[in-house]
Amino acid sequence: MVGILIITHGTLGEALIHCASHVLNRRPPRVKQIGITAQDDPFNLLPQGRALVKELDAGDGVLILSDMYGGSPANIAAKLIVPGKVEGVAGVNLPMLIRVLTYRDKPLATIVSKAVSGGCDGVVRIPALIVNNAATGS
Repeated sequence: MVGILIITHGTLGEALIHCASHVLNRRPPRVKQIGITAQDDPFNLLPQGRALVKELDAGDGVLILSDMYGGSPANIAAKLIVPGKVEGVAGVNLPMLIRVLTYRDKPLATIVSKAVSGGCDGVVRIPALIVNNAATGS
């Protein structure tokens, strides 16, 4: 099973894990997060990131999800990447996380692809809801 590390600004990572737990009706195993605050020095979070990657890797690799490319979380993730063993995807959202959790028994390269497609496919315009009033027929 591929381990998942979420690195985000603030509490977004924990909130995403909480939401995924609600959708899946259980907290998924081998998922951890690091939340970066304005007071944190990103350089000082690297040892924590390395320790979590080591903890999460049961031999199948680790996928790091970060919130936005170019921000401190993605920059930390970039320093943790080991191609083929530890991969990263920026732009994490709930559809991406659910897709990753659903396919995490697949190879790491497949999960990276599923993360990107899940994130992209999960962004859709919501159509206007047309409600028919049973009483008036309109």
